Amino acid sequence: MPIEKIEAGAPESQSADLLADNLAQLRKLFPELVTEGAKGLAINIDVLKGLVGDATVTDADEKYGLNWHGKRAARQLALTPSAGTLRPCPEESVDWDTTQNLMIEGDNLEVLKLLQKSYAGKVKLIYIDPPYNTGKDFVYPDNFHDSIQNYMELTGQVEGGRKISSNTEASGRFHTDWLNMIYPRLKLAHSLMVAGGATLVSCDDNELPRLLIVMDEIFGPENFIGQVIWQRSKKGDAKLIATVHEYIVCYAKDKSAVLEQGLWRKPKEGAEEVLAKYDELRKSLKSDHAAVRTAIQAWFRDLPEGDSRKAHKHYNWSDERGLYFADNFAGPDDGRDSRPRHDILHPVTGKPCKKPSTGWRWDPDKTEWALAQVPPRIHFGPDETTIPNRKSYLFEIDSEPFSSVFYRDGRSATLEVEALVGKGWFQFPKNTDVLSELIELTTKPGDLVLDFFAGSGSTGHAVMKVNAAHGTQRRYILVQLPEPTGKTEYPNIAAITRRRLQAASETIRAQSRLTAGDVGFRAFKLDTSNMRAWSPQRDDLAQSLFDHLDHVADDRSHDDLLYELLLKLGLDLCVPIEPKTIAGKLVQSIGGGVLLVCLDEQISVADAEPLALGVVEWHRALQTAGEVTCVFRDSAFENDVAKTNLAAILEQHGIAKVRSL
Repeated sequence: MPIEKIEAGAPESQSADLLADNLAQLRKLFPELVTEGAKGLAINIDVLKGLVGDATVTDADEKYGLNWHGKRAARQLALTPSAGTLRPCPEESVDWDTTQNLMIEGDNLEVLKLLQKSYAGKVKLIYIDPPYNTGKDFVYPDNFHDSIQNYMELTGQVEGGRKISSNTEASGRFHTDWLNMIYPRLKLAHSLMVAGGATLVSCDDNELPRLLIVMDEIFGPENFIGQVIWQRSKKGDAKLIATVHEYIVCYAKDKSAVLEQGLWRKPKEGAEEVLAKYDELRKSLKSDHAAVRTAIQAWFRDLPEGDSRKAHKHYNWSDERGLYFADNFAGPDDGRDSRPRHDILHPVTGKPCKKPSTGWRWDPDKTEWALAQVPPRIHFGPDETTIPNRKSYLFEIDSEPFSSVFYRDGRSATLEVEALVGKGWFQFPKNTDVLSELIELTTKPGDLVLDFFAGSGSTGHAVMKVNAAHGTQRRYILVQLPEPTGKTEYPNIAAITRRRLQAASETIRAQSRLTAGDVGFRAFKLDTSNMRAWSPQRDDLAQSLFDHLDHVADDRSHDDLLYELLLKLGLDLCVPIEPKTIAGKLVQSIGGGVLLVCLDEQISVADAEPLALGVVEWHRALQTAGEVTCVFRDSAFENDVAKTNLAAILEQHGIAKVRSL
């Protein structure tokens, strides 16, 4: 079996083809829906109408939604595969060998495409703070045809750098340009989310209405969780209304899956204090049950009603968890009311308490049980004329929903960043205390957090703070465009992001030596693929053929090739890599042997057999479950004999998927 060569343009040389995946899913569900069009496979609209009914399919102008100039191109942009790669930068990383975190420098649109194969359906929380549409310039102009080259030029990495702007005053299309920027990125982000995951987007008044409609379209209105108002300051200098807040728009990928997880609740204020006191009383009086009961009841009775941190919570009569039924309760079929009609005596007056016309919900036995509990589970009014309610305590209700309105001073976030990277770099960084609270609210240990508008790196810093505080191991992926700063200390924004993460890592490690956890990150940079596309010189085709014998770019390293393989074959960029020398060649096992790679530059006929047998032996020792892929450098083989012999030996021993670069 010949070794299949991975060349530029092949499926294994580029990111996931989302358009092809969508067609494949539709074809699997409805084979008759897919037909042949002028450009290959296509959807037959007439068949679609027949499947779902004409009334449910529309392409008319009069339909609910948000349209703008360029929306179709923006949607297509999200579906166009990327042929770029992410080049590893160990020298700019922290704890490269052990960390599970990523900080990626590059245009987030291309990076999101490149992450699809490795991280689709794996991200639990996406938090982004995209550039607000203030009518001024913002970066991220997208080029449909040559996005990587466009990115390199715009960020000054190659000659011909153009003005970094897609929203100039002359354009007059502020909303359109912002929507064309955000739409494909949110579309790609949605594909990366796990079913129970959520996306949180910071926004201001300029684009909030349009953002909500766009997210309704991408996530579905049924997956809207809420719209949080974050007050960042208490006063402003506006002539009319001072804007002192911004929004965080929250959507789930699947709201029902989010509800099943028991997340999205924050610790209730004061609950820990009350629980500690309760435990203290029980432990100190454990030998005398009567004393325990008396002391606890006296303590709970003396708690000030107006103190929300300590007072018990009362449920009103309409609450389903109350002591009695609502008035509209449906009785037995014969119409008779079968609910208990026993009396509940008021503890002070000794008289039967007033009862609703429908009777008590709890029978006498449960009522007596509730009264005997320590602390008691029934709240009485001052006398028998009030209706008792079920009584719950803060030590039982230890969490509560996150409020849709809260205040956090923005100044503290600025001071935090200044202490780490210096003054004057970021005017409005995000508060890591707020982000930490959101991360704890929406994720569990081991979950993956993504921020593809990383800015100063606040989200990564917040993940590290949460891990250090609780000894947990959440992961993060940050993406930041290297927007030039024009200054030498930090030549671009991505450099500031890395420095902030490095400094935060040092600070957290110093403060929490035992529980710091993973405070490192692997740094990567977006670049053109390591595999050169066929680009012949018309005046010298012979030289072009000779140059393309090795289609790996000249300036790329072994690790550059290795990590492009991980991306394009759908493996985690932090997957374990184990090296081994076989027949004098470096062979690497990735992911416990799922991928075996030898990128040595010379493999002779004499090397082929011992190298292949050594790989087979290692493969058996690893006991890898599932299909294994072996990859070699194509230009390394001395001739076709060496290549054929190696492939034949591997196939004879069960390794059939062999590729070359």
